[in-house]
Amino acid sequence: MNQVVARYRDGRVAKGTSLDLDPAKPVFHLRPAGQKAIEIVLNDLKALFFVRSLEGDAARDEDYTADPQDPRGRGSTLIRLAFADGEVMVGHTIRYPPIRQYFYITPVDTRSNNIRILINRDAVVSLEVAEVGAT
Repeated sequence: MNQVVARYRDGRVAKGTSLDLDPAKPVFHLRPAGQKAIEIVLNDLKALFFVRSLEGDAARDEDYTADPQDPRGRGSTLIRLAFADGEVMVGHTIRYPPIRQYFYITPVDTRSNNIRILINRDAVVSLEVAEVGAT
């Protein structure tokens, strides 16, 4: 079971667990704590965050500086992307440039609450290769 936070392009947020996410399918189900499952349309999302904790820590700032010794970076490309709402992310991705509508990144911050993030390309306004050690 995955703990996920769905961030919609229009700013809404839904948190819960999911068992049926498949980026090749247009919808999946998210079950908020103590509630019935809701259907989520992937294309409505900006990104889907696979998290350690649904509560997170809103006061914590992510570190966008990649460590050249981080073994998670082997065989991947470090990218920097921005969304229409101004949010910027830096992470590793296996395939660059991404060829699918939805692609995963792993945040460079090893202490991040986010384990991995499924990005909707349609929500991205800029995408570029980032330098290791740069923010």
